[in-house]
Amino acid sequence: MAQKDTADTPKQDFGAFRRKSVAPSLPVDAAAVALAPNPASLPDMPDDLVEIGAIGEAYGIKGWVRIFAHAGPGQGYESLLAAKIWWLEGPRGTPGKPGAQAGIRAVRVVQSRLHSGTVVAQLEGITDRDIAQAMRGQRVSISRASFPALTGDEYYWVDLQGLDVLNEKGEALGVVADLIDNGVHSVLRVEFASSNRKGEPATGERMIPFVDAYVKSVDLATRKVVVEWDPAWDLETASDAADGDGPHNQ
Repeated sequence: MAQKDTADTPKQDFGAFRRKSVAPSLPVDAAAVALAPNPASLPDMPDDLVEIGAIGEAYGIKGWVRIFAHAGPGQGYESLLAAKIWWLEGPRGTPGKPGAQAGIRAVRVVQSRLHSGTVVAQLEGITDRDIAQAMRGQRVSISRASFPALTGDEYYWVDLQGLDVLNEKGEALGVVADLIDNGVHSVLRVEFASSNRKGEPATGERMIPFVDAYVKSVDLATRKVVVEWDPAWDLETASDAADGDGPHNQ
């Protein structure tokens, strides 16, 4: 999640659900970890899935798995602990063998907890360490509806991405493409249609600090972010904004 700073105290609350590099699944017998169709007791796949981590390795000897989350403690990993149904995406069996194919299936979380800074979990039907280890690399998604509620000026990155950005004059500045954590606060990376020196279409970007001095309102319902920002500042502050500086700090 991202938290809009309201004071000068540095914060470390940024948590973008980003894909991390995880080793691929181990080659195993197709029957061992086949992703069977969801049983009737599990829900159909929702349309608001968000990838929030990947299975990193087996944990213990009873089939538990360790999850490498895309957000750390205090940054959104709590979503993993809150959700009771995870959606796994990965290979069905071993590539090259009959029936091998990509698939997504739901799995019930029997229990999960935080251990040494990572999330470990027991998944229904997985009781063998070898099978748990063979699941390494499978991506873990959950329904956005399962995310814990936030308070104050906190926002999940997935909710901010794609929002239109306008200044207080009503000028369109672009769309939120990403957020960056510079160690002091979060920064909105806003993309907009532009052109290069040859006059050819190109994508420009603005780096707007996610702090009260610049961000005046965030309306998730209308999908708009209103900021105090003059397009003329772009050339002046493109690099400074990412470092935590800008017109208000000069």
